[in-house]
Amino acid sequence: MNKTFFCISLLLLPILLLAQPAPQHDLHFKQLATVWDEAIPLGNATVGALVWQKGDHLRFSLDRSDIWDMRPLKGLHRKEFSFQWIEEQVNKKDYKPVQEYFDAPYDREPAPSKIPAGALEFNIPADTKVKSVRLILATAVCEVQWENGMQLQTFVHATQPVGWFRFKNVSENILPQLIAPPYQSDIKEGGEVNSLVGDDLARLGYKQGAIQQQNNSITYKQEGWGGFVYEISVQWKKINATTIEGVWSVSSQYPNTKINPPASAVVSNTIQKGMAQDYATHITWWKSFWSKSAIRVPDTLLEKQWYLEQYKFGSAARRGAPPISLQAVWTADNGRIPPWKGDFHHDLNTQLSYWPAYSANHMEEALGYLDHLDENKTNYKRYTKLFFGKEGLAVPGVTTLDGTEMGGWTQYSLSPTVSSWLGQHYYLQWKYSMDKVFLKNRAYPWLKETCTFLQSITVKDEKGLRKLPLSSSPEINDNRIDAWFHQNTNYDLALMKFSFTAAAEMAHALGLTKEAAQWKKILSEFGNYSITSNDELMFAPGLPYNQSHRHFSHLMAIHPLGLIKWEDGEKAQSVIKNTIALLEKTGPDYWCGYSYSWLGNIKARAKDGEGAANSLQIFAKAFCLPNSFHVNGDQTKSGYSKFTYRPFTLEGNFAFAAGMQEMLLQSYAGFIEIMPAVPQAWKNISFQQLRAEGAFLVDARKEDGKIKEIKIVAEKGGKTKLKLPFEQWKIISAKGISTGKAVDGLIELTCTAGGTIIFKNDSE
Repeated sequence: MNKTFFCISLLLLPILLLAQPAPQHDLHFKQLATVWDEAIPLGNATVGALVWQKGDHLRFSLDRSDIWDMRPLKGLHRKEFSFQWIEEQVNKKDYKPVQEYFDAPYDREPAPSKIPAGALEFNIPADTKVKSVRLILATAVCEVQWENGMQLQTFVHATQPVGWFRFKNVSENILPQLIAPPYQSDIKEGGEVNSLVGDDLARLGYKQGAIQQQNNSITYKQEGWGGFVYEISVQWKKINATTIEGVWSVSSQYPNTKINPPASAVVSNTIQKGMAQDYATHITWWKSFWSKSAIRVPDTLLEKQWYLEQYKFGSAARRGAPPISLQAVWTADNGRIPPWKGDFHHDLNTQLSYWPAYSANHMEEALGYLDHLDENKTNYKRYTKLFFGKEGLAVPGVTTLDGTEMGGWTQYSLSPTVSSWLGQHYYLQWKYSMDKVFLKNRAYPWLKETCTFLQSITVKDEKGLRKLPLSSSPEINDNRIDAWFHQNTNYDLALMKFSFTAAAEMAHALGLTKEAAQWKKILSEFGNYSITSNDELMFAPGLPYNQSHRHFSHLMAIHPLGLIKWEDGEKAQSVIKNTIALLEKTGPDYWCGYSYSWLGNIKARAKDGEGAANSLQIFAKAFCLPNSFHVNGDQTKSGYSKFTYRPFTLEGNFAFAAGMQEMLLQSYAGFIEIMPAVPQAWKNISFQQLRAEGAFLVDARKEDGKIKEIKIVAEKGGKTKLKLPFEQWKIISAKGISTGKAVDGLIELTCTAGGTIIFKNDSE
């Protein structure tokens, strides 16, 4: 046996024993996928790979998250580019020019857009059949075995922009070929071209880059728009007569930016270290990632899907890399521009992608999202001044890598409340971490500038209530003129109310009493939500929920914003129950996969465990491909949606994970609640280190239908309350945490930093 491979095998063993994912959570197949969107995904948020078979070739589709065509959208920044001009056109009922100027170019123009990098292909003899394919979640390694004994082990390093591959038991040379995207292919005229199906890469107008091979290395260099250059490089070596080992990398370089090491230099340095050394640091990172949280539930489908979502989150979210876009580091490998240009959609997609980060205890990875937003704040302020003519902070709803507006349906791509929804993630990062420095330097400044903008852009109606000049509700009435409302939609109203509520809370925590009072005063100037006589949330005044729609924008106040809480009592519960009932009565004809994930979260907030589990089960079985990728449409054609297409986007995956976590732990209402929304049939459940607001880490265990034990660790200290899930209990261990008397089923905990307490059911 080769010594290096033996060392790798030994390194693998303890991780498999100690890491939370079990072998049953892994992906197992008897053959390689034959289409790119069913491939095995590997990644580290900067670079990624999809492992599949194209024709007779083993193929690695390679990607890098910052490979973009950043040209300005043609025709967008004209003299009419202003919110005021759009308002005038709406009032004149002359809306076609708005659609032509600001909506149509997003579909018509090929860029700006995320673009694919390229691919590696390996010639596999035609008579060599695959025996098994496995993605090992614990170590983020893909293994392929063939019937003739040949084996492949490949991974993308957890923290370095490289991918490794090793072929063992090779009977003949298995050498890589580097495949460039078809930038100079013939453009197919007459076919459908829009943001969903994508456009031909050839329409970008690039001169095809050069591929150079020298000995055991190949390098491809491609120039894009405006002097941007990216490079792919691969090197390999024979370890012995039957083993080949290689490494690849993708680098990017924008003009007038810090010089990055080219991929060719990266692989030359990396291959000298050897695969075993990189493998050791790679699995160290993944061991730490998996140690952050774990769950066990009796539904094997949901449990496996949760671990697959955690894996994808760990592969797509990282500080120092761009945040999760529509496809993250797995851009479509089909010779076309990716669906919806692979961009940053801030009217739902990026927000849902980070929902699971907080309670799953992946706070460091969540910061990558906010780092990106802070880095682009100057650009957002330019946009705020240019388009709205206001001070403060607004963010485009659809952006490029550097936060520049891209157009698209104007009601949502240029909505005035985008920075409010993004602001909730600053709020959640603070509430779950209790990081005072983050609150002072990042979270409160974001909300303060957002509220400054909202205060400036809102006007008062005849009743003295604040409203936007034009309001919308994604994506109700598509991009028609009647998608604009002259009164606040529940979507915009909820986001504005949240912003001022959060700003007041943050200012109070910082001792800024005058600013807190100012935000509370402005908050009081907003009206009530539009609700029917049957306690159902409406889209807007005069427009009840009357159509099946994928985006549950009208009930943002319930989830994710938590402004209408089940815990608020009978009236709130009536609104929540009746709004959900109408949603389901109207039906799922035009829902997407992420709609079911979102509904799982909503039903968990309504304490409906059966309903939450059912929604998440439908998502997992009908809207995901075999590799777990969410593809928006109902792949089973079982009536869960009339959409049966398959554009791959990630937000539904991560919203699913958040829904599972909402079923197991909630803390948004000011106290910790254990397993608030699990099906009655789930008798045995456990979770470890789920995070609650206030920076508390919680373990819990349920056996034979009864919660047996709860452990709480106070990371930062402070006070919280626990909703007691048992009639009688005893404290079997307490250090740095004291308890008060139980009142109305709640017990208050007073904690020092690092304090720990363990409750045990004592009712037997």
